[in-house]
Amino acid sequence: MRKAFLIISLTLIAITGILIYINWKFVFLFMLFLPLIAMGLYDMYQSKKTIRRNFPLLGRMRYVLESLGPEIRQYFVETDLDGKPFNRLQRSIVYQRSKKETDSMPFGTQLDVYQDGYEWINHSIRAISFSTVNENPRVQIGSSQCTKPYHASMFNISAMSFGSLSKNAILALNNGAKQGGFFHNTGEGGLSPYHLQGGDVVWNIGTGYFSCRTEDGKFNYEEFEKRATLENVKMIEIKFSQGAKPGHGGILPKAKVTDEIAAIRLVSKGKDIISPPTHSAFTTPLELMDFVKLLRKGSGGKPIGMKICIGNKSEFLSICKAMVETNTYLDFITVDGGEGGTGAAPQEYSDHVGMPLRDAIAFVYDALNGFGIKNQIKIIASGKVITGFDIIRNLSLGADLCNSARGMMFALGCIQALECHANTCPTGVATQDPNLMKGLVPEEKSVRVARFQHETVKSAMDLMASAGLAHPDEVTRDVVTTRIDRNKVETFAEIFPELETGCLLNETTVPKEFLYFWKKASADKF
Repeated sequence: MRKAFLIISLTLIAITGILIYINWKFVFLFMLFLPLIAMGLYDMYQSKKTIRRNFPLLGRMRYVLESLGPEIRQYFVETDLDGKPFNRLQRSIVYQRSKKETDSMPFGTQLDVYQDGYEWINHSIRAISFSTVNENPRVQIGSSQCTKPYHASMFNISAMSFGSLSKNAILALNNGAKQGGFFHNTGEGGLSPYHLQGGDVVWNIGTGYFSCRTEDGKFNYEEFEKRATLENVKMIEIKFSQGAKPGHGGILPKAKVTDEIAAIRLVSKGKDIISPPTHSAFTTPLELMDFVKLLRKGSGGKPIGMKICIGNKSEFLSICKAMVETNTYLDFITVDGGEGGTGAAPQEYSDHVGMPLRDAIAFVYDALNGFGIKNQIKIIASGKVITGFDIIRNLSLGADLCNSARGMMFALGCIQALECHANTCPTGVATQDPNLMKGLVPEEKSVRVARFQHETVKSAMDLMASAGLAHPDEVTRDVVTTRIDRNKVETFAEIFPELETGCLLNETTVPKEFLYFWKKASADKF
């Protein structure tokens, strides 16, 4: 191949030279061939790319096609059900609802209803009229120790930081939350001015303590109190881990760290911003309870919760034991599924670290109920929630309300280009590049966010009415059925039998499947 390229190149040069000699108008051929020959000669003698070295110039085609592969598959190869992590049908329903277009489906489902894992809602002969159902029910969040409880929507914006998302994206999300009356979680990147446009805010505080940290990265109570008492800040969330990379810590590449982001996060510019994998403000479950009380005091009595992707079961049971021992309760627990989320992560973390959402919600509910404290704490499900059925499924497992990140990104115009980590997001959602960001107009997209949220909640309530239920509190584990294999189906009540209330308070009543983790759990250590 290399010899052939040399022969062809020399031949082309010779022919072009003769043609130029005959008529100078053929000089354009020389201008065309010379750069290509130069690239080919470079390919022959460079040593890093084997394909290009062995197949000069032609080998470059391989890299071009490889770079275009995701787009070719997405637009020309994939069926409506093939795309990952969200297929075309899932993306389309968000686009349709955010634009208030028709979202009805003709000619029946495209899903294989006999495939393992297929799920459905058990409708009722005694279905109730949707017109009699509260179209936008509220869920009160706040334990008996909370003096400023918050009444949340069933469906809200999950944690996404300014820095990971553009200024315009954050503005659109917050204004959408304001229009629709639901909350907007800041993500661990700190509390920015763009989160304070009038929408209700949940301030997510991670291990980096952004917007409430000292110069050496420790928790700063004074900075926390200054921001936590703001009117728009309705709740505080202590982030332990996220589904994208649990146990890893967050990373914001230095390419995305502007002067503004550095000032908001209270960090220095010019390097990657890395959140530690663990907290420094506490090291044991008992110390966590002291930290909860400190945050509750500093916020003026607002709900204090935590966000966690479940890993070692004994560690979560340790937190439950600490709550019981100190009589100090979290007001809410956001359960993130190990399926991953908006945060970019090493593939092994997205694929193989963390408990999937369905199992995690059931476990957290059973643990809280087993310790007799579920009545104090609300569970928020976060992970691939984009439809009314997704909401009902999570409520059936034990959640009280849901958050969505990627669904809200689709409402902003995200096309699943999978460039969130590269600062090259073509829709201006996950980038700090001003040339890309300007394509996202907050005034337009905020309306779409509000529409998507409203239509999704409406869909969930419609499904509840079909099951004969009037309120989210009535959804139990027998509402949803899943196919175990082709000839066997079970409800969630059969797959995840509920624990007796209070059975985890005494070793003699702990169920066999919990006993090992219960014995391992201690309020004195994680």
